[in-house]
Amino acid sequence: MAKDICKQLDPIFKAKSVAFIGATTNQTKWGFRTLQRALKSGYRGAVYPINPGGGEMFGLKVYSDVNEVPNDIDLAIFTIPAARMPQAMKSCVKKGIKGGVIISADFAETGEKGKALEDETVKIARSGGMRFLGPNGMGVWISAVQLNVALEPEPTPGPLAFISQSGTYGGGLAQIAKIKGYGLSKFLSIGNQADLKAADLVEYMAQDPDTKVIGLYMEGFKDGRRFFEVARNVVKEKPIVIYKGGSTSVGARATMSHTASIAGADEIFDSMCKQAGILRAREVEHLFVMAEALISDTSPRGNRVGIIGSGGQGVVAVDSCASLGLEVPQLDEKSRLQMKKNLPPHAPIPNNPVDFAGGARTAVDEARMAEELAKLDYIDGIITNVPITHFRGRNIAAAVKNGIEGAEILTSIPEKYGKSVIAMRWRGWGDEAVVNMFRNAKIPMYDTPENCARAMYALVKYAEIKNR
Repeated sequence: MAKDICKQLDPIFKAKSVAFIGATTNQTKWGFRTLQRALKSGYRGAVYPINPGGGEMFGLKVYSDVNEVPNDIDLAIFTIPAARMPQAMKSCVKKGIKGGVIISADFAETGEKGKALEDETVKIARSGGMRFLGPNGMGVWISAVQLNVALEPEPTPGPLAFISQSGTYGGGLAQIAKIKGYGLSKFLSIGNQADLKAADLVEYMAQDPDTKVIGLYMEGFKDGRRFFEVARNVVKEKPIVIYKGGSTSVGARATMSHTASIAGADEIFDSMCKQAGILRAREVEHLFVMAEALISDTSPRGNRVGIIGSGGQGVVAVDSCASLGLEVPQLDEKSRLQMKKNLPPHAPIPNNPVDFAGGARTAVDEARMAEELAKLDYIDGIITNVPITHFRGRNIAAAVKNGIEGAEILTSIPEKYGKSVIAMRWRGWGDEAVVNMFRNAKIPMYDTPENCARAMYALVKYAEIKNR
């Protein structure tokens, strides 16, 4: 089945040529913007604008019909009115096009007339072996072929495949991901799921070498049973993180008019996620926080966390871990007394969290404390800080050197001790060389203690899922 889904969907995700059906010089319309975005993104394949009026766009010949194009076409992007879709789909089937993305709306989400058009479009596509995303979507971004017909600015390439049932909202989330520094292998706006369903896409991403983590924003499922069956198998190899809209009765009502989706009871959905091994995010930003941690590909042996953080930072980190079901064990007496020797005189005896009490310390001091935690057999993961180069009377070169030495200690912990490390980066602080060391070591960095705890939770839960 995996080989079948790859064969069916490769014309979309590995498209060597794309027809833009509905291309137009009217800059206010999707038919202009989608073609413009594809060309700006540096798409590597052949591009064929299609419009009955012919002419030229961006220096490219505009064909009146796909069957006038002299070469093979892998993928068709549709931005035409819904009423014209059946006839356009017939032309694509005749041409032998096997992949499609229907951005056009006014289908099943608007009522019975729209649903009839949607059903007819699906029937025609299947008669020619075409698989398509949508309708009522926003488009796609595919890093492997540099094809962007959805987002401005386009995402940063990375290993997270983000599948969104919502177009505009999903696009907004993808932009948040870019701002936060999370990279995407794909952004897929799937809309009404008239043909390709979420399960099909998850099954394909399981085989995709560019994808390490699968994230979804979903409102409802038209293939619920199959989705969870597919997910149960996929999570053995790749983690899946989901945020579900329509979790309340009022929200569920809204999904029907948005993407023609029946949301279903939230309690049942939550239970199915747990059975399948899907990690559920309770806020949309948390989806990316958890995904970023899972990309690091570390597996804690248990749920016991050691924390380094001054004052309120440590308190909030402990509370956040505890609320997520993570343990923050007290340190044994011998370890407490040993660690106290390396703390400022006014700092309390450490008892997890380890609190420097705002005292003078260097990056190396803090990193060595984290290493002491890593040596303890009852600590499985560590939440600490990205080293900050404090000058305080020292020359800049010495401060940076100290920061790099601290980073070397911290980034060696996962391999040396088999312990997961999550780092907090206060307000984006940190020397760029130090930050790059963390990135290269695939140690996730976040701007709040809550997100650090959430990231550790994701690592712990996915390790449990794989071991289950």
